[in-house]
Amino acid sequence: MLLAVEDLHVHFISRSLRNRLRTARALNGVSFRCEAGEILGIVGETGAGKSLTAHAAMGLLRPPARLIGGSIRFAGRELASLPDAERRALRGREMAIVVQNAKSSLDALCRIGDQLIRLYRAHRGGGEAAARARALEVMAAVGIPDPERRMRAWPHELSGGMAQRVLIALALINEPKLLIADEPTTGLDVTVQAQILDLIVGLARERGMGVILITHDLGVVAHYCDRIAVMFAGRVVETGPVRAVFGAPAHPYTRALIGATPERLTIGRGTRQAGPPPPNLYALPEGCHYRDRCPVAGPECAAPPADRDLGAGHLAACWHAGAETSAAKLLQSRDGSA
Repeated sequence: MLLAVEDLHVHFISRSLRNRLRTARALNGVSFRCEAGEILGIVGETGAGKSLTAHAAMGLLRPPARLIGGSIRFAGRELASLPDAERRALRGREMAIVVQNAKSSLDALCRIGDQLIRLYRAHRGGGEAAARARALEVMAAVGIPDPERRMRAWPHELSGGMAQRVLIALALINEPKLLIADEPTTGLDVTVQAQILDLIVGLARERGMGVILITHDLGVVAHYCDRIAVMFAGRVVETGPVRAVFGAPAHPYTRALIGATPERLTIGRGTRQAGPPPPNLYALPEGCHYRDRCPVAGPECAAPPADRDLGAGHLAACWHAGAETSAAKLLQSRDGSA
Protein backbone atom coordinates (compact mmCIF):
# COMPACT_ATOMS: atom_id res chain seq x y z
CA MET A 1 0.00 0.00 0.00
CA LEU A 2 1.43 3.37 -1.01
CA LEU A 3 -0.84 5.68 1.03
CA ALA A 4 -3.45 4.63 3.57
CA VAL A 5 -5.46 7.25 5.45
CA GLU A 6 -7.61 5.94 8.30
CA ASP A 7 -10.15 7.78 10.46
CA LEU A 8 -8.52 11.19 9.95
CA HIS A 9 -9.93 14.07 12.02
CA VAL A 10 -8.94 17.73 11.57
CA HIS A 11 -10.58 20.58 13.49
CA PHE A 12 -10.33 24.33 13.16
CA ILE A 13 -10.26 25.80 16.66
CA SER A 14 -10.73 29.54 17.04
CA ARG A 15 -12.31 32.11 19.32
CA SER A 16 -15.56 33.93 18.71
CA LEU A 17 -16.09 37.67 19.13
CA ARG A 18 -17.19 36.86 22.68
CA ASN A 19 -13.88 35.03 23.27
CA ARG A 20 -15.52 31.61 23.31
CA LEU A 21 -13.73 28.66 21.77
CA ARG A 22 -15.34 27.48 18.54
CA THR A 23 -14.58 24.21 16.79
CA ALA A 24 -15.23 23.50 13.12
CA ARG A 25 -15.11 19.75 12.48
CA ALA A 26 -13.56 19.99 9.03
CA LEU A 27 -12.51 16.34 8.64
CA ASN A 28 -14.59 13.69 10.41
CA GLY A 29 -13.07 10.27 9.99
CA VAL A 30 -11.66 10.41 6.46
CA SER A 31 -10.46 7.02 5.22
CA PHE A 32 -9.12 6.03 1.80
CA ARG A 33 -6.14 4.36 0.15
CA CYS A 34 -4.03 4.86 -2.94
CA GLU A 35 -1.90 2.13 -4.48
CA ALA A 36 1.32 2.59 -6.43
CA GLY A 37 0.51 3.22 -10.09
CA GLU A 38 -3.13 4.04 -9.31
CA ILE A 39 -5.04 7.22 -10.16
CA LEU A 40 -7.49 8.03 -7.37
CA GLY A 41 -10.00 10.83 -7.93
CA ILE A 42 -11.41 12.70 -4.92
CA VAL A 43 -14.60 14.67 -5.61
CA GLY A 44 -17.18 16.60 -3.63
CA GLU A 45 -18.66 20.07 -3.32
CA THR A 46 -16.72 23.09 -2.09
CA GLY A 47 -16.09 22.72 1.65
CA ALA A 48 -16.19 18.91 1.60
CA GLY A 49 -12.58 18.74 2.82
CA LYS A 50 -10.78 17.61 -0.33
CA SER A 51 -7.87 20.08 -0.24
CA LEU A 52 -7.64 19.90 3.55
CA THR A 53 -7.21 16.14 3.30
CA ALA A 54 -4.37 16.64 0.82
CA HIS A 55 -2.66 19.17 3.08
CA ALA A 56 -3.03 16.86 6.09
CA ALA A 57 -1.47 13.98 4.15
CA MET A 58 1.43 16.21 3.10
CA GLY A 59 1.95 17.58 6.61
CA LEU A 60 1.05 21.11 5.51
CA LEU A 61 -1.61 21.95 8.08
CA ARG A 62 -1.28 25.37 9.63
CA PRO A 63 -3.11 26.90 12.64
CA PRO A 64 -5.96 27.09 13.37
CA ALA A 65 -6.16 23.63 11.75
CA ARG A 66 -5.24 20.83 14.14
CA LEU A 67 -4.79 17.15 13.49
CA ILE A 68 -7.01 15.61 16.18
CA GLY A 69 -6.64 11.93 15.36
CA GLY A 70 -6.21 9.30 12.72
CA SER A 71 -3.49 7.53 10.80
CA ILE A 72 -1.59 8.53 7.65
CA ARG A 73 0.65 5.69 6.48
CA PHE A 74 2.95 6.22 3.52
CA ALA A 75 4.81 3.14 2.20
CA GLY A 76 4.19 1.51 5.58
CA ARG A 77 5.48 4.49 7.58
CA GLU A 78 3.23 6.40 9.97
CA LEU A 79 3.32 10.12 9.14
CA ALA A 80 0.80 11.58 11.59
CA SER A 81 3.31 11.47 14.46
CA LEU A 82 6.46 12.01 12.38
CA PRO A 83 8.65 14.96 13.47
CA ASP A 84 8.49 18.03 11.22
CA ALA A 85 12.08 17.64 10.02
CA GLU A 86 11.41 14.12 8.78
CA ARG A 87 8.16 15.19 7.12
CA ARG A 88 10.01 17.96 5.28
CA ALA A 89 12.55 15.41 4.04
CA LEU A 90 9.72 13.34 2.55
CA ARG A 91 7.96 16.30 0.90
CA GLY A 92 9.35 17.02 -2.51
CA ARG A 93 11.25 13.76 -2.67
CA GLU A 94 8.88 10.88 -1.85
CA MET A 95 5.63 12.89 -1.92
CA ALA A 96 4.80 15.98 -3.97
CA ILE A 97 1.82 18.23 -4.52
CA VAL A 98 0.65 20.32 -7.49
CA VAL A 99 -1.81 23.03 -6.51
CA GLN A 100 -4.17 25.26 -8.44
CA ASN A 101 -3.09 28.75 -9.49
CA ALA A 102 0.49 27.89 -10.38
CA LYS A 103 1.72 31.46 -10.76
CA SER A 104 1.01 32.29 -7.13
CA SER A 105 2.87 29.12 -6.09
CA LEU A 106 6.07 29.96 -7.96
CA ASP A 107 8.69 32.23 -6.41
CA ALA A 108 8.22 35.52 -8.25
CA LEU A 109 11.77 36.63 -7.34
CA CYS A 110 13.53 33.54 -8.65
CA ARG A 111 14.09 32.35 -12.22
CA ILE A 112 12.46 29.07 -13.20
CA GLY A 113 15.72 27.18 -13.56
CA ASP A 114 16.98 28.33 -10.18
CA GLN A 115 13.79 27.07 -8.50
CA LEU A 116 14.18 23.63 -10.06
CA ILE A 117 17.89 23.39 -9.26
CA ARG A 118 17.38 24.54 -5.68
CA LEU A 119 14.67 21.94 -5.03
CA TYR A 120 16.69 19.13 -6.57
CA ARG A 121 19.83 19.91 -4.57
CA ALA A 122 17.85 20.32 -1.34
CA HIS A 123 16.82 16.66 -1.54
CA ARG A 124 19.49 15.02 -3.66
CA GLY A 125 22.61 17.05 -2.98
CA GLY A 126 25.30 16.95 -5.65
CA GLY A 127 26.69 19.70 -7.82
CA GLU A 128 24.88 22.36 -9.81
CA ALA A 129 25.76 20.77 -13.16
CA ALA A 130 23.93 17.53 -12.29
CA ALA A 131 20.98 19.48 -10.93
CA ARG A 132 20.81 21.63 -14.05
CA ALA A 133 20.87 18.55 -16.29
CA ARG A 134 18.03 17.02 -14.29
CA ALA A 135 16.04 20.27 -14.49
CA LEU A 136 16.37 20.35 -18.27
CA GLU A 137 15.37 16.68 -18.45
CA VAL A 138 12.22 17.10 -16.41
CA MET A 139 11.22 20.30 -18.23
CA ALA A 140 11.40 18.43 -21.51
CA ALA A 141 9.42 15.54 -20.00
CA VAL A 142 6.52 17.85 -19.09
CA GLY A 143 6.40 19.30 -22.59
CA ILE A 144 8.06 22.69 -22.06
CA PRO A 145 9.52 23.82 -25.41
CA ASP A 146 13.07 25.21 -25.52
CA PRO A 147 13.92 24.28 -21.90
CA GLU A 148 17.21 26.19 -21.98
CA ARG A 149 15.41 29.47 -22.65
CA ARG A 150 12.63 28.73 -20.16
CA MET A 151 15.20 28.05 -17.45
CA ARG A 152 16.13 31.74 -17.64
CA ALA A 153 12.52 32.97 -17.57
CA TRP A 154 10.76 34.64 -14.66
CA PRO A 155 7.36 33.31 -13.51
CA HIS A 156 5.51 36.42 -14.74
CA GLU A 157 6.73 35.72 -18.27
CA LEU A 158 4.87 32.40 -18.47
CA SER A 159 1.33 31.69 -19.61
CA GLY A 160 -1.02 29.92 -17.20
CA GLY A 161 -0.58 26.59 -18.93
CA MET A 162 3.22 26.93 -19.06
CA ALA A 163 3.35 27.90 -15.37
CA GLN A 164 1.33 24.80 -14.54
CA ARG A 165 3.81 22.65 -16.46
CA VAL A 166 6.64 24.23 -14.47
CA LEU A 167 4.81 23.39 -11.23
CA ILE A 168 4.49 19.78 -12.41
CA ALA A 169 8.20 19.75 -13.24
CA LEU A 170 8.95 20.96 -9.70
CA ALA A 171 6.80 18.17 -8.31
CA LEU A 172 8.45 15.50 -10.45
CA ILE A 173 12.09 16.57 -10.37
CA ASN A 174 12.91 14.23 -7.46
CA GLU A 175 10.83 11.36 -8.87
CA PRO A 176 8.29 11.04 -6.02
CA LYS A 177 6.30 7.88 -5.41
CA LEU A 178 3.09 9.84 -4.79
CA LEU A 179 1.77 12.95 -6.53
CA ILE A 180 -1.23 14.87 -5.19
CA ALA A 181 -2.78 17.11 -7.86
CA ASP A 182 -5.16 19.54 -6.15
CA GLU A 183 -7.43 20.95 -8.87
CA PRO A 184 -4.36 21.46 -11.08
CA THR A 185 -6.27 22.85 -14.08
CA THR A 186 -8.42 25.51 -12.38
CA GLY A 187 -8.52 28.69 -14.45
CA LEU A 188 -7.13 27.05 -17.59
CA ASP A 189 -9.08 26.73 -20.83
CA VAL A 190 -10.52 23.35 -21.78
CA THR A 191 -7.79 22.45 -24.28
CA VAL A 192 -4.98 23.22 -21.84
CA GLN A 193 -6.85 21.34 -19.09
CA ALA A 194 -6.83 18.21 -21.22
CA GLN A 195 -3.14 18.62 -22.05
CA ILE A 196 -2.16 19.02 -18.39
CA LEU A 197 -4.23 16.05 -17.25
CA ASP A 198 -2.94 13.86 -20.10
CA LEU A 199 0.57 14.82 -19.01
CA ILE A 200 0.07 14.01 -15.32
CA VAL A 201 -1.66 10.70 -15.94
CA GLY A 202 0.73 9.68 -18.72
CA LEU A 203 3.79 10.30 -16.53
CA ALA A 204 2.16 8.44 -13.65
CA ARG A 205 1.45 5.38 -15.79
CA GLU A 206 4.96 5.47 -17.22
CA ARG A 207 6.68 5.71 -13.82
CA GLY A 208 4.35 3.62 -11.65
CA MET A 209 3.58 6.66 -9.52
CA GLY A 210 0.47 6.91 -7.39
CA VAL A 211 -1.69 9.98 -8.11
CA ILE A 212 -4.46 11.55 -6.06
CA LEU A 213 -6.44 13.86 -8.34
CA ILE A 214 -8.68 16.33 -6.50
CA THR A 215 -11.33 17.88 -8.71
CA HIS A 216 -14.90 19.15 -8.97
CA ASP A 217 -15.17 17.63 -12.44
CA LEU A 218 -16.82 14.22 -12.60
CA GLY A 219 -15.96 13.97 -16.28
CA VAL A 220 -12.26 14.20 -15.46
CA VAL A 221 -12.62 11.39 -12.93
CA ALA A 222 -14.58 9.21 -15.36
CA HIS A 223 -11.96 9.71 -18.07
CA TYR A 224 -8.71 9.51 -16.12
CA CYS A 225 -9.13 7.76 -12.77
CA ASP A 226 -9.09 4.13 -11.69
CA ARG A 227 -10.99 4.67 -8.44
CA ILE A 228 -13.06 7.45 -6.93
CA ALA A 229 -13.62 8.74 -3.39
CA VAL A 230 -16.68 10.96 -2.85
CA MET A 231 -16.45 13.38 0.08
CA PHE A 232 -19.17 15.19 1.98
CA ALA A 233 -18.82 17.22 5.20
CA GLY A 234 -15.32 15.98 5.89
CA ARG A 235 -15.90 12.30 5.29
CA VAL A 236 -15.56 9.86 2.41
CA VAL A 237 -19.13 8.69 1.86
CA GLU A 238 -18.49 6.40 -1.10
CA THR A 239 -15.44 4.89 -2.70
CA GLY A 240 -14.71 2.23 -5.27
CA PRO A 241 -13.70 1.56 -8.86
CA VAL A 242 -14.84 4.34 -11.17
CA ARG A 243 -17.00 2.04 -13.31
CA ALA A 244 -18.73 0.56 -10.26
CA VAL A 245 -19.51 3.91 -8.65
CA PHE A 246 -20.66 5.62 -11.85
CA GLY A 247 -22.58 2.55 -12.94
CA ALA A 248 -24.38 2.00 -9.63
CA PRO A 249 -23.88 4.91 -7.21
CA ALA A 250 -24.92 3.69 -3.77
CA HIS A 251 -24.91 6.84 -1.65
CA PRO A 252 -27.69 9.43 -2.18
CA TYR A 253 -25.08 12.22 -2.29
CA THR A 254 -23.18 10.48 -5.08
CA ARG A 255 -26.44 10.05 -7.00
CA ALA A 256 -27.19 13.75 -6.46
CA LEU A 257 -23.78 14.78 -7.81
CA ILE A 258 -24.19 12.62 -10.88
CA GLY A 259 -27.83 13.58 -11.37
CA ALA A 260 -27.02 17.28 -11.13
CA THR A 261 -24.75 17.16 -14.20
CA PRO A 262 -26.42 15.14 -16.98
CA GLU A 263 -23.80 16.30 -19.50
CA ARG A 264 -21.04 15.57 -17.02
CA LEU A 265 -18.81 13.17 -18.96
CA THR A 266 -16.93 15.80 -20.93
CA ILE A 267 -13.84 17.62 -19.76
CA GLY A 268 -14.63 21.06 -18.50
CA ARG A 269 -18.11 20.24 -17.20
CA GLY A 270 -18.11 20.15 -13.42
CA THR A 271 -20.29 20.21 -10.34
CA ARG A 272 -19.83 23.87 -9.41
CA GLN A 273 -23.37 25.19 -9.45
CA ALA A 274 -26.04 26.84 -7.34
CA GLY A 275 -27.51 24.60 -4.70
CA PRO A 276 -27.85 24.12 -0.94
CA PRO A 277 -25.12 25.79 1.11
CA PRO A 278 -22.38 23.57 2.56
CA PRO A 279 -23.19 22.08 5.97
CA ASN A 280 -22.27 24.14 9.02
CA LEU A 281 -19.06 22.55 10.27
CA TYR A 282 -19.56 24.22 13.65
CA ALA A 283 -22.88 22.42 14.14
CA LEU A 284 -22.92 19.19 12.15
CA PRO A 285 -25.97 17.00 12.76
CA GLU A 286 -25.49 13.81 14.73
CA GLY A 287 -25.49 10.60 12.79
CA CYS A 288 -25.34 10.87 9.01
CA HIS A 289 -24.24 14.41 8.11
CA TYR A 290 -26.16 14.24 4.83
CA ARG A 291 -29.53 13.33 6.32
CA ASP A 292 -30.96 16.89 6.26
CA ARG A 293 -30.55 16.93 2.46
CA CYS A 294 -31.24 13.27 1.79
CA PRO A 295 -34.46 12.21 0.00
CA VAL A 296 -34.36 8.71 1.51
CA ALA A 297 -33.38 9.56 5.12
CA GLY A 298 -35.16 7.70 7.89
CA PRO A 299 -34.99 7.40 11.69
CA GLU A 300 -32.01 5.06 11.43
CA CYS A 301 -29.96 7.91 9.93
CA ALA A 302 -29.76 9.56 13.36
CA ALA A 303 -26.95 7.06 14.04
CA PRO A 304 -23.59 7.29 12.21
CA PRO A 305 -23.57 4.86 9.26
CA ALA A 306 -20.71 2.41 8.91
CA ASP A 307 -19.15 1.63 5.54
CA ARG A 308 -21.20 -1.02 3.75
CA ASP A 309 -19.20 -3.36 1.51
CA LEU A 310 -20.92 -3.69 -1.87
CA GLY A 311 -18.24 -5.95 -3.32
CA ALA A 312 -15.15 -5.45 -5.50
CA GLY A 313 -13.84 -2.66 -3.27
CA HIS A 314 -17.03 -0.58 -3.54
CA LEU A 315 -17.95 0.93 -0.14
CA ALA A 316 -20.66 3.38 0.87
CA ALA A 317 -21.30 4.97 4.29
CA CYS A 318 -25.07 4.86 4.13
CA TRP A 319 -27.80 2.88 5.89
CA HIS A 320 -29.56 2.55 2.53
CA ALA A 321 -26.53 1.58 0.43
CA GLY A 322 -27.33 -1.30 -1.85
CA ALA A 323 -31.03 -1.20 -0.99
CA GLU A 324 -33.75 -0.70 -3.58
CA THR A 325 -34.85 2.93 -3.89
CA SER A 326 -38.33 3.82 -5.09
CA ALA A 327 -38.56 5.49 -8.49
CA ALA A 328 -40.10 8.59 -6.93
CA LYS A 329 -37.33 9.00 -4.37
CA LEU A 330 -34.60 8.38 -6.94
CA LEU A 331 -36.17 10.96 -9.25
CA GLN A 332 -36.27 13.41 -6.33
CA SER A 333 -32.60 12.74 -5.65
CA ARG A 334 -31.66 13.35 -9.28
CA ASP A 335 -33.80 16.46 -9.68
CA GLY A 336 -32.63 18.02 -6.40
CA SER A 337 -29.33 19.78 -6.00
CA ALA A 338 -26.30 18.01 -4.54
